[in-house]
Amino acid sequence: MCSGNGETALFWRNLGREELRRARRLQPNIAVAKNVMLFLGDGMGVSTVTAARILHGQLQNKTGEESALAFENFPYIALSKTYNQNAQTADSAGTATAFLSGVKTNLGLLGMDARAVFHNCSSAPGTEVTSILHWALAAGKSVGLVTTTRITHATPAAAYAHSPDRDWESDYDMRSVAGNCTVKDIATQLVETDGIQVIFGGGRIKFLLNGTHDPEDGLITRGRLDKDLVKVWEDRQQSKGRRYKYVWNQTEFDNIDPASTDFVMGLFGSSHMQYSVDISNDPAGEPSLADMTEKAIRILSKNPKGFFLLVEGGRIDHGHHASQAVRALHDTVAFSEAVERGVALTSETDTLTVTTADHSHVFTIGGYPSRGNPIFGLADEQGKLKLATDGKPYTTLAYSNGPGAYANGVNFTRPNVTSTNTSHPNYRQQSAVHFDSETHGGEDVAIYAQGPMSHLFHGTHEQSYIAHVMAFSSCLGDYSEPSTCAQADVTALTSTACLIDDRVVWLIYLLAMVAFQL
Repeated sequence: MCSGNGETALFWRNLGREELRRARRLQPNIAVAKNVMLFLGDGMGVSTVTAARILHGQLQNKTGEESALAFENFPYIALSKTYNQNAQTADSAGTATAFLSGVKTNLGLLGMDARAVFHNCSSAPGTEVTSILHWALAAGKSVGLVTTTRITHATPAAAYAHSPDRDWESDYDMRSVAGNCTVKDIATQLVETDGIQVIFGGGRIKFLLNGTHDPEDGLITRGRLDKDLVKVWEDRQQSKGRRYKYVWNQTEFDNIDPASTDFVMGLFGSSHMQYSVDISNDPAGEPSLADMTEKAIRILSKNPKGFFLLVEGGRIDHGHHASQAVRALHDTVAFSEAVERGVALTSETDTLTVTTADHSHVFTIGGYPSRGNPIFGLADEQGKLKLATDGKPYTTLAYSNGPGAYANGVNFTRPNVTSTNTSHPNYRQQSAVHFDSETHGGEDVAIYAQGPMSHLFHGTHEQSYIAHVMAFSSCLGDYSEPSTCAQADVTALTSTACLIDDRVVWLIYLLAMVAFQL
């Protein structure tokens, strides 16, 4: 779909009229959310969404710009201010604490307010904050966690753990911490948070004993020092008479029957799971994010009280840190597929679905390439390569910092990429400032929402506001009383509707009397 192929002035006018028609028909969904699904694209800034949208279209043999990711079709969109309480540019621990607990905090802190000091165990007591996962469990709802990172990584960990250091994922990671530290490692906190019915992600190394055999990667050399937490988890489920499964590969995942399984732990990698473009290289196989989302929903939806589900596309962030846009964007498309699957399995009538990011990256799209130019390719102009002032071509995608910068002593020379395969997953886009790992960006990120009370996302919000809308819509946490949550709005709307109905009845009666007298 490009200029000269049907996109006349009339085409654009008709397109605008249709979009306006849909907008005019939009009505807020004033209802209580039975279910809440939060889809979190880690590092999925607006430039990432745009580039992934183009990739999504080009994978379907279109020019790409006219495409849309699943969540871009949601009716309500807002912006989220991502800064941490002590930093302009945020990290995933502080941001996850904000959007899950409703409280902003500092860099590196999980489930703790800003009184805690990073890496300081003695500062932790009394600073703990609970999250929507805890609120949902308290209300008798089912809860689940799905991620492509280690399940003990920052975003999922903020849902259940309280730690002054996001890196304290296992007791091995805490071996240098003073012996009188009362904070438990994150994996232990997960296993001890009873009631989480679905746990899907990577991170076996944080649960299995050091020196034992990992079923996929062989000898574990940085594993736990105290006990096998997978066995601890299994023993707990068995002692409570629950229907449960522990799985670690694709075959075992496929054999999970949601109808006969209520609790499941799936750890599909020793560390993080594979990037979506690399899954086929995993001999044991791994489920896709969409498949994990579907399995989770089918298990959780058996609860008549509803559920809370957190789904993280976590490796978008890692692809950007490596300045490997191919991996980051393909994972964003895979994330969109998970959103699409989740929406298809639930109803907009009773399920609030929120899609957002924790932070952005210093990732850019530029250089005036022609429409439809391959998103991973070199910038062109009407089929001819565009050249920078150094006489060399450049890619449409770039980073302002990262490992793609080239430094040669005191001289900085940009490589010529004319014959380079810039669409290979290992290719690192060029950057201006060299870092071993590209950094997060500090700009706002988008919030996309549909379902009950989704209209409350309406402008530019503090990131912590997200947790408040989710809790208000489903009557959880601080909003658990009917008078303080969405139920109050439903009651008010119903009363108003009844009043209007009564007035209509009286009007009809009066008109009938007048007609009778005439």
